[in-house]
Amino acid sequence: MASKRIAPSVLAADFANLQRDVEMINKSEADWFHIDIMDGVFVPNISFGMPVLRDIVKHATKTIDVHLMIVDPDRYIKTFADLGSNILTVHYEACTHLHRTLQAIKSEGMKAGVAINPHTNVNLLEDIINDIDLVCIMSVNPGFGGQSFIENTYKKVKQLREIIVKNNASTLIEIDGGVTNKNAKQLIDAGADVLVAGSFVFKSTNPIQTIKELKEIINT
Repeated sequence: MASKRIAPSVLAADFANLQRDVEMINKSEADWFHIDIMDGVFVPNISFGMPVLRDIVKHATKTIDVHLMIVDPDRYIKTFADLGSNILTVHYEACTHLHRTLQAIKSEGMKAGVAINPHTNVNLLEDIINDIDLVCIMSVNPGFGGQSFIENTYKKVKQLREIIVKNNASTLIEIDGGVTNKNAKQLIDAGADVLVAGSFVFKSTNPIQTIKELKEIINT
């Protein structure tokens, strides 16, 4: 079985010491950088934009997993490809023509992800599951870090795993929001492949050790 991945969320990093925190992730056992781009319209918060992402990519040595929480993401697909994104995830709720958006992401050489909000049913993805490289299940309401985990997430992960298996798809399942050492194993057992961890990693006294422990939990 393929190794399960940890993707620290840069949204929880110390923006005044961003290079330090990026290099910490490089040195750690983390697999990906998870980078949230928020526009203050699709979600009630603004994170950071292209210049900050460019600086992160400059120092990062691992997969760049970009999560767009923005309206009309199609406008920026090429921009994010040019900035060095490896995976580009758009929200189901923000895309009128999701299939077309996924094709556009792939045509720029990136993996295509789809994020779904807590109220969105995973069954809505069944018709295009074979076109999706990664589904990001939001386990909190998107917009702010440090929120409590929504318990219904386990059920959604199991349902999505069934859809992936039934359609013989190779889609990865990513969980974003409220991930800790208390729920990591249960999420993996339910069928998740990638866990995004923000506050739990960056607010710990030893982030490198915290990431190492999470990796041990999900790969045993």
